[in-house]
Amino acid sequence: MNQTVDIKELNERIKQESSFVDLLTIEMNKVIVGQKHLVESLLTGLLSDGHILLEGVPGLAKTLAINTLATIVDAKFSRIQFTPDLLPADLLGTMIYSQKNEEFVVKKGPIFTNFVLADEINRAPAKVQSALLEAMQERQVTLGDHTYKLPEPFLVMATQNPIEQEGTYPLPEAQVDRFMLKVVISYPEKTEEQQIIRHNLAQSFPKASKVISPDDIIRARKVVKDVYMDEKIEKYIVDIVFATRFPENYGLEKFREMISYGASPRASISLAMASKAYAFIKRRGYVIPEDVRAVCHDVMRHRIGLSYEAEANNLTSEEIISEILNTIEVP
Repeated sequence: MNQTVDIKELNERIKQESSFVDLLTIEMNKVIVGQKHLVESLLTGLLSDGHILLEGVPGLAKTLAINTLATIVDAKFSRIQFTPDLLPADLLGTMIYSQKNEEFVVKKGPIFTNFVLADEINRAPAKVQSALLEAMQERQVTLGDHTYKLPEPFLVMATQNPIEQEGTYPLPEAQVDRFMLKVVISYPEKTEEQQIIRHNLAQSFPKASKVISPDDIIRARKVVKDVYMDEKIEKYIVDIVFATRFPENYGLEKFREMISYGASPRASISLAMASKAYAFIKRRGYVIPEDVRAVCHDVMRHRIGLSYEAEANNLTSEEIISEILNTIEVP
């Protein structure tokens, strides 16, 4: 009985605390036409303190989306265009000798900001990719003898173009795993595209207003962790992840030869965290199975290794995840 009252109280508290979500979405929609899934994924990543890998053809407002989000949150924003000649120092910063002081001084790089857009991350060599991924994981950068903390909140949104693979350095599996979500963006609808034309041909392009501060985001992240998750939901998440490792135990023998490796424990953590954030966005104080299902593809699609056999049969990780969700019993 006590627990029921607690959930009721929690629900009320989350409803109040998440009131800014609607404002944030309204401001995003002023600038970004359609792309509801992209906006929701950005919010999920931001509220669950996870980084996002975006995949989509050029011109789908990936840069505009994160730039707009930075404006709304009143946070600092850096866009780094990844190229084959980029060096880790161009990203992290370096030590410069000051003749005036006769000593080395630190010149911090563009990574020292709240929102980082790593544009076309697969264009840069492994050295630069690993420098960025280390900063993402450790939330700190070492220059010379000193280690510097990165500002809070810190969100990396990396983009990769799925079409052109010439002259690219694909991200290794272990590094892709650092991204909480991998979001695939598709083309807008006809009516949305018409709206996009109008926006761009108008005298002035719509601008978003600042509605919250970085401190509000940090506070909201703590509240997201308070969202109630039942033991049944936890078991459901573990089952989904284990089905990618041992499909034969879940009546999915046909995938045994198709999956070369399953999702890591990081996937379980990310799935639970993203589900809580999604429940928060939907202004609920508890997680339901639909929340898990809503974020599952984004959390898992880059964490399942496909065998040559799967590629020969044109089987994608998307189809495997959908099949797992359809097979595993919903609590």
